[in-house]
Amino acid sequence: MTGVSRRARLRAAVIGGVVLLVAAVGVSAAVGFGGGGDRAEAGNAPPATATVTRQTLADSETAEGELGYGATRTATAKLSGTVTALPPTGSTVQRGRALYSVDNEEVVLLYGGLPAYRTLAPGVEGADVAQFERNLKALGYTGFTVDDEYTGATADAVRDWQDDLGLAETGRVEPGRIVYADREVRVESHQADVGDLTQPGQAVLAYTGTSRLVTVELDVDDQRLAKRNAKVTVRLPDGRTVAGTVSTIETVIQAGTAAANGQSGDAETKIEVTVAVADPKALAGFDQASADVVFTAAERQDVLTVPVSALLALAEGGYGVQIAEGEASRIVAVTTGLFADGRVEVTGANVTEGTTVVVPT
Repeated sequence: MTGVSRRARLRAAVIGGVVLLVAAVGVSAAVGFGGGGDRAEAGNAPPATATVTRQTLADSETAEGELGYGATRTATAKLSGTVTALPPTGSTVQRGRALYSVDNEEVVLLYGGLPAYRTLAPGVEGADVAQFERNLKALGYTGFTVDDEYTGATADAVRDWQDDLGLAETGRVEPGRIVYADREVRVESHQADVGDLTQPGQAVLAYTGTSRLVTVELDVDDQRLAKRNAKVTVRLPDGRTVAGTVSTIETVIQAGTAAANGQSGDAETKIEVTVAVADPKALAGFDQASADVVFTAAERQDVLTVPVSALLALAEGGYGVQIAEGEASRIVAVTTGLFADGRVEVTGANVTEGTTVVVPT
């Protein structure tokens, strides 16, 4: 293509108003339009202009969250019997304490991520043995080595533990006698009453963590916002803001809402994000309240930006902006970066802070 034909085509694009305005957010393109751009004599006054600014550009989005204690878990019985004791709702249960009792014998809370799934006895090996032995040591029992082997020495320490709990001193640990949680728990609600009969699989109580948190449900389309350890801002109901960090991210399936004909709608996938705040005391007094969480998916500091509507699609490919220079104007190629808040990051040989660009309407 000759230089004359290119100028003629650009002049037609500017004067005839056939240049495509790009308003889509998130598009990035490298351009091949070189040089200082082509000049076009100004005809009618441009509909609007804007200034190239240098700023921090952030792709942020606000979502509504719920203040509380995070995800709720359910403790289910693994023993048949009668529920004889339950901790009060709202109370805290720590390692080594009874989460509830069946037939007047304690079911004990221990710390760990692997559920109790088999009886531990001499000769058994595995990660569940190491997890249990770490808890036994943390409770002050000695005389064994913390590893993945359940030995006679481990059984002796278990007998001492069972004696302290008032249990039969078998040296064996049945899975129904322990419940694992990541840390101490807060009793959220009772799923059974004292005196109820239990059987394996029956819910006994629901529990949460003990730290005040913010839980947000995001649509799958907003998954880019959910990054572990990402910094967020939490706006509290009283107008205060507090810094927070994304601590956990889970994909959850929500059952569909029942329709008028009684049939359930389609299940919906959500991204459940838990946010821990820097100052948990700031959440005191806000049980079952809502708060806005500001997520920042991307941020670019100290960059040149123009309104998205100032972008022009160049015939040669890529994008440019029309720079206003008194009675004339010229189109120069730019490379786009981050799009956010109606503006776009741009770089170009002739684009500097304070430059005036045309914003077509």
